[in-house]
Amino acid sequence: MSTRQASISRDTKETQIQLDFTVDGDCKSDIKTGIGFLDHMLDLFTVHGLFDLKLRVNGDLEIDGHHTTEDVAICLGKALSEALNDSKGIHRYASGLIPMDEALCQIALDISGRPHLDFEGDFPKGKVGDFDVELVEEFFRAFVNNARVTLHINVLKGGNLHHMIEACFKAFGVILDRATQIDTRKKGVPSTKGVL
Repeated sequence: MSTRQASISRDTKETQIQLDFTVDGDCKSDIKTGIGFLDHMLDLFTVHGLFDLKLRVNGDLEIDGHHTTEDVAICLGKALSEALNDSKGIHRYASGLIPMDEALCQIALDISGRPHLDFEGDFPKGKVGDFDVELVEEFFRAFVNNARVTLHINVLKGGNLHHMIEACFKAFGVILDRATQIDTRKKGVPSTKGVL
């Protein structure tokens, strides 16, 4: 099997990004976005998804973290789509419940070719470190729009904001890994249409 990986560059007036992503990785994480909490979440995603992710970002953090967070997700979504190519042989669907102490996150994912996000969670307005909590949903929305996947995220419970967000990113890595795994019984694209 050829290596499922992609390199994405994005250069705008708001961010300059270089992202290298490998689906079948060795948990190699080398991430510098300028936002410590986002680095931490992406590291968790990479390790628990068994991916490789190298990421360098120069963003307009003097304004806030919005553009950096959104643009990183855009690049990650594009990288996944490019790395999977035609998605032949993948499981396509995956779901599960992932805990983080008192927090519990449920994710269902379909690598469908159709972008859709359903995000539910009782997140109060606020920050974790310098990271605006409302950017969690923005991250996943930008990802699904560029990866062209259907993603349902439901944070069922939690009291600690850090834990609630961490449960999302850990679950995201675990479930994306499951959905992208190759099923040797599948000989083509996992769709009755013959294309995703």
